[in-house]
Amino acid sequence: MSRYFDDLETRSADARAAGQLEALQANIARVAGAEGACRIADGSVQDLGDLARLPVLRKSDLVTWQAEIPPFGGIPVQNVAHVFQSPGPIYEPGGITHDWWRLGRFLHAAGIGPDDTVQNCFGYHLTPAGMIFENGARAVGATVLPAGTGQTELQVQAAVAAGSTAYAGTPDYLQVILDKADELGLRLGITKAVVSGGALFPAMRQGYAARGIACLQCYATADVGHIAYESPAAGGTDTPPEGMIVDEGVIVEIVTPGTGDPVPDGEVGEVVVTALTPDYPLIRFATGDLSAVLPGQSACGRTNMRIKGWMGRADQTTKIKGMFVRPEQVAALVARHPEVSRARVIATRDGAQDVMTVQVEAEGGASEALSETVRDVLKLSGAVEIHAPGSLPRDGLVIEDRRSYD
Repeated sequence: MSRYFDDLETRSADARAAGQLEALQANIARVAGAEGACRIADGSVQDLGDLARLPVLRKSDLVTWQAEIPPFGGIPVQNVAHVFQSPGPIYEPGGITHDWWRLGRFLHAAGIGPDDTVQNCFGYHLTPAGMIFENGARAVGATVLPAGTGQTELQVQAAVAAGSTAYAGTPDYLQVILDKADELGLRLGITKAVVSGGALFPAMRQGYAARGIACLQCYATADVGHIAYESPAAGGTDTPPEGMIVDEGVIVEIVTPGTGDPVPDGEVGEVVVTALTPDYPLIRFATGDLSAVLPGQSACGRTNMRIKGWMGRADQTTKIKGMFVRPEQVAALVARHPEVSRARVIATRDGAQDVMTVQVEAEGGASEALSETVRDVLKLSGAVEIHAPGSLPRDGLVIEDRRSYD
C-alpha cells in the first residue's frame, strides 16, 4: 500500500498554489454562468489573494437561494445521484462517482484499503454522512458494511460475521459497540477507526489504542465534504497527531467571525472553505466553526497547510437586554471607524440586569462618535473601553458571554 493517496499530497507550495488557482478560476467561470444569486463575476480572481475580496457564502444564503431555485439554489452541480437534507432545511447534492466527497484521502491515511471491511455506523437517512464515508471507502477499495446507527447487539453480531476490520462513525459510538461485544463475550477484529461528528477526547483515543485500535479523525461537512484530516503520528497509535492536514480539493481560510477578512496565521477565526472540485462549486463557504492555522508541515511528509481542528463555533450570536447581538454587527462597528482595528462585545450581569461593554483596540481615547455607533449598530447602549492595539485576546471571540445565572 502506497504511503500517500496521490502525488498532490507532497507537491511544493508553488505547485499547489498554481493548481488551486486554475481549479478556482474554472469554478468561478461555472458559477458566473449560473442563474440566481449564486453568480460571481468571471475574471474576478487573478491570483489566490483575490479570493479574500469575494463575498462569504453562509448557510442562510443557501436557504434563501434554494427557496427561490430548488433544490440547490441555482448552483451548477454535476454527477449528482442523491439529494440530502440537513437542518435549515438545506439540500445537498451527493454523487457515486469516484471519491465524490474526497474522503478517500483520509481513509488511505488511516491505513484502510482493499483488505478491509469498514463497518459504517454513520446514518444513511436524509443526511449524507453515511454515503460520504461509504463513497470514501469505495475510493480506497474497501468493502462496506452499511450498519447505520443503533441496534448495537446486531452491530456486534454483524461485525463478527462480516469480519469488520475498520469502524467509521462518531467517536463515542465505537466504545458502545466494544462494550456490547465484551458483554456478549465476542471478540471483534476492528483495528482501525475513522471518526467524525463529535469530540475525540485524548482519553478516548488512548482507550482505543489500548485495545489495539488506531483511531483518527477528520473534519467534514455535508456541504463541502472533506476539509481536513489527521494522519498517523510518527510515534505510533499512542501519540496523538498534531493538527489536521487540509484536503487537496479545498482552499481553507481562517477569517474574523462575521467578516471575510483573513486573520494572521496562528490566530483563531472562522473556517471558510472553497471547494475546488467542479461537482458542487461552493466558493468561500462559511462553516460556522472556529480553528487556527498550525505552523510548519506534518511529520508524515504531507506538505499542505494544517489547522488545529475544531475549536468551537463562530456563530456567537448572543441576546443582551432582550436584543440579539451578532458577529456581523461587531464587524460593521469596526468598519465605520478607521481608528478601530478590533472590537469585542462583553455581556455581564449587574444584579438582575444585563450589562454590555464594548472593548475596542484603537489609538487614543473613547469618542462620542464611537459610542453613537455602538448604539446605532448594536441597537444597545453600553460602556466603551479603549485598549492598546494588539492587547485583546486572539481567541476567535468577538462576542463573549460572561453571565452566570447560578
